[in-house]
Amino acid sequence: MSLKPFTDYLLLEKNYSKLTVKAYQNDLTVFSEFIKNEYETNSINKVDYTQIRSWIVVLVESGISNRSINRKVSALNTYYKFLLKIGDIKLNPLLKHKALKTSKKIQVPFSEAEVKTVLDDLNFGDDFESIRNKLIIELFYSTGIRRIELIELKLTSISLDNKTLKVLGKRNKERIVPLLETVLQTVRKYFKTRNELECILDADYLFLTKKGVKIYETLVYRIINDYFSLASSKVKKSPHILRHSFATHLLNQGADLNAVKELLGHSSLAATQVYTHNSIAELKKVHVNAHPRSKK
Repeated sequence: MSLKPFTDYLLLEKNYSKLTVKAYQNDLTVFSEFIKNEYETNSINKVDYTQIRSWIVVLVESGISNRSINRKVSALNTYYKFLLKIGDIKLNPLLKHKALKTSKKIQVPFSEAEVKTVLDDLNFGDDFESIRNKLIIELFYSTGIRRIELIELKLTSISLDNKTLKVLGKRNKERIVPLLETVLQTVRKYFKTRNELECILDADYLFLTKKGVKIYETLVYRIINDYFSLASSKVKKSPHILRHSFATHLLNQGADLNAVKELLGHSSLAATQVYTHNSIAELKKVHVNAHPRSKK
């Protein structure tokens, strides 16, 4: 089974990220192996929905979450839509498939006080890693950047003169995000210590390890988790929660939803509106305290 035409289509025509394309490849390869073992066929182009359904049942029984299963089936569905588009099949076997029900995940953002504790009260050192870690936290919180977007930042992404950050988002969509003066101060400190590294292998990238190579996902997660463990008792402490906090705190302070949408790099308002439920609590406070009919 050759997936190259499909992956080329995702990368070049659909502008999917390399990470997404790799995940699709993995899902299709696993499904192909399942079909080969269970039905003794090497072609996933000729399967029917009954066979796909049996795969879904195996996934469910293995304990994988419905959300993860839906993502895997979505990858398969995208592949069949591609085959339909180029004329390799006449009917998508997943045409009438209904996604498994999933529970809504409520992401609890950090409070403004928790973020302030990390950025203002914790003692960051003056060494390369400490300054880098502080800048990573400040960028997440002040720009709402995604983890993969942060990892892929280049030195040229930051303009000190314009006080902006150029971010390459999903499907290679570029956006310009303003930078706060406090963040720019940390940027200048980071540049200084970065230039003093003994060896720099990935010179184009903004964020490096002390060995001079580009930072990686687990390191970024560990940085956020370690620092916020000192200030928050929340179960989940991740880069996405900081992104979530950025959007929620802006909305709490009266920021326009469309403006937050642009800063986050969302393609639709619907994606941004998931962050508004946390603002309801603030709206209720205002309503109770300000409405003339409220019992105070």
